[in-house]
Amino acid sequence: MSVTKKSILISGVGSNEGLGAAIARRFGREGYFVTIVGRNSEKLEATAEKLRSLGITVQVCVGDVTKNTDVEQFVEAAEKFCPITVAVHNAGGNNPNPFLSVSEESFTTHWREHTLGGFLLAQAVLPKFLTRSDGTILFTGASGSLRGKAKFSPFASAKGGLRNLAQSLAREFGPQNIHVGHVIIDGGIDGERLNTRAPELKEKRGIDGMLNIDAIADNYWVIHRQTRSAWTLEMDLRPWSENF
Repeated sequence: MSVTKKSILISGVGSNEGLGAAIARRFGREGYFVTIVGRNSEKLEATAEKLRSLGITVQVCVGDVTKNTDVEQFVEAAEKFCPITVAVHNAGGNNPNPFLSVSEESFTTHWREHTLGGFLLAQAVLPKFLTRSDGTILFTGASGSLRGKAKFSPFASAKGGLRNLAQSLAREFGPQNIHVGHVIIDGGIDGERLNTRAPELKEKRGIDGMLNIDAIADNYWVIHRQTRSAWTLEMDLRPWSENF
């Protein structure tokens, strides 16, 4: 009896101590083939080697999630590797600034990475899912998806746009058996990016005061594995001690 292989495409993967890599580990542990996408080839290759050491089958695609041609190439490469079952948009950074100091370039860069990147991935992968009447698209959100904090205007605008995109896609494609989910990460992530920028934060927050990347990834798996009689569109995750 033949077993149909499944795969996951994750955009916005960097360090092995980041959320994208944690999602790759979680799905890879379940036997999924993994395609990881990012701009930094050195980080991607290092992460891929760590994944392979765990017995995970993984390929690397280097490029820009804000460019349509790159995204189409990611999807085609993943499809040749193994038919895509899950696509995750996890890309995009944050550069806080007082509003009157925010440049047009900074504002549009946030929008392109978060909102446009999610749009392009969805447009590229949905035709594949529709031919199979099956698939899951997951978007990584943030506190800024729900509210605009002072000095976070570009990030909040972009994340709010991504959230609304996820809602629109869920309403259009859910009835066609495509599960769309939006995961709000409402707190600091215990990963390389934040620990490098604010090394004192982890000790200040205390035990389990930051979101564990592998615990977050567990929830991406849970959403994907839900039966369609009780699908989640949106899930919010935060540490037990986080104010909200």
